[in-house]
Amino acid sequence: MAQVTLSITGMTCGHCRQKAEDALKAVDGVWVATVDLDSGSAEVDFDDSRSDVEVLVAAVAAAGYSATAT
Repeated sequence: MAQVTLSITGMTCGHCRQKAEDALKAVDGVWVATVDLDSGSAEVDFDDSRSDVEVLVAAVAAAGYSATAT
């Protein structure tokens, strides 16, 4: 199990937060993903044998936002 904090930019509302969170939760191996709009961050717990940070960042990008691991 691994945990990562992502910094997400481009979110402006609750819908954006939910869209980014849903994108992370859809990644294979993600157990928990919690996105905070105010801080622009996401806490993600995932199985690092099934996914990695690059896949998580790509999922956020596919949802229309930018993400980097912090």
